[in-house]
Amino acid sequence: MTAADAASRPPAPRPAPLPPLLVEDMVRAALREDFGRAGDVTSAAVVPEAAEATAVMASREHGVLCGADFGRAAFAAQDAGLSVELLMRDGARVAPGDVVMRISGNARAILSGERVALNFMCHLSGIAGMTARFAEKLSGTRAHVACTRKTTPGLRAAEKYAVRCGGGVNHRFGLDDAVLIKDNHIAVAGGVAAAVTAARAYAGHLCAIEVEVDTLAQLEEALGAGATVIMLDNFGLEDLGRAVEINAGRAVLEASGGVSLETVGAIGKTGVDVISSSKITMAAGTLDLGLDIEIG
Repeated sequence: MTAADAASRPPAPRPAPLPPLLVEDMVRAALREDFGRAGDVTSAAVVPEAAEATAVMASREHGVLCGADFGRAAFAAQDAGLSVELLMRDGARVAPGDVVMRISGNARAILSGERVALNFMCHLSGIAGMTARFAEKLSGTRAHVACTRKTTPGLRAAEKYAVRCGGGVNHRFGLDDAVLIKDNHIAVAGGVAAAVTAARAYAGHLCAIEVEVDTLAQLEEALGAGATVIMLDNFGLEDLGRAVEINAGRAVLEASGGVSLETVGAIGKTGVDVISSSKITMAAGTLDLGLDIEIG
């Protein structure tokens, strides 16, 4: 890989917000789970019905913010009259003490929406922050880090959005938006070439065809059959470099397997285009955000 190759890597664009309908559906499902059969009995018992309050949501550690629209939707679902002021936007780096949101209005509504708002924002910010750590390791290379379909059931669109906020890119969203021929497909189809040929005959011209290979010989077979993306599964660094040479820019090369914060930088330096890892979604922690009522 030359310096020109690395310089040609475009920066990850700021992601467009998720459609409000998707956000509201996920938030309402979470609220239904939290409210159960009787609603917020604590706030109803302790907080006067007409009480007003202002609360601030702030970060307690360094990280990357994500999920602000989910927080806003959680509070709006309690009372459309609440004032929700977003002070930082998704993708922003936050530090301890940074205020990201201020909410004013009915106190019961604020308290009832607090946990769902924080659950979404802490979780999605954790994924954005983990992705950013991987992306930073790839600085100076042409490679982007990509997520996989290993996501929390029901939250895939949100978690893949968080990956984009952290500077990563998305792999396919489901079984329907791209062909990905894995080792078990190959076993049933009778080989790499047979599987790719069948996929090319079946898929439309806008559908990408990716095939997983385990050896350099299978890589040659996939290229000959016309695969547009090739996943190099559990290749060592030497074989990854050789695969880049053999490919010579004909297909997009994706490295997968054995990817961690400790290994991703070296993998990127081999010249592959994409490095996929489930760790950015499945092993991410949470960003510690807290919500406190302002007193006085």
